[in-house]
Amino acid sequence: MKHGPVEVKQVIAASSIQFKEDPPHSTSSWHNDPTPQYVLFLAGALEFGTKTGESFTVYPGEVLIAVDHTGSGHTWKIVNDQPWVRAYVIFEPGADLHFVADGKSA
Repeated sequence: MKHGPVEVKQVIAASSIQFKEDPPHSTSSWHNDPTPQYVLFLAGALEFGTKTGESFTVYPGEVLIAVDHTGSGHTWKIVNDQPWVRAYVIFEPGADLHFVADGKSA
């Protein structure tokens, strides 16, 4: 996963959107994302971990681009007392994502 902003006022071709919620203090073991997608954080604070030992926390209003659908994957855990509410936005093939990575990755 890569962390960073999306260029404002850009239209991005998407094929679908899915909303999902996990209860407070939930965790997930090592896994990969099924397809390249945006993850829009709507509620809850989440800590991501990588096989290299890196970790970072993501908060509501932030966006990740999930591109680890191959390789070692990542883990996550909710680090506050709120559910993790998010939206997954699946891109159209070849879409310009207008995403600027800030160096954090999972």
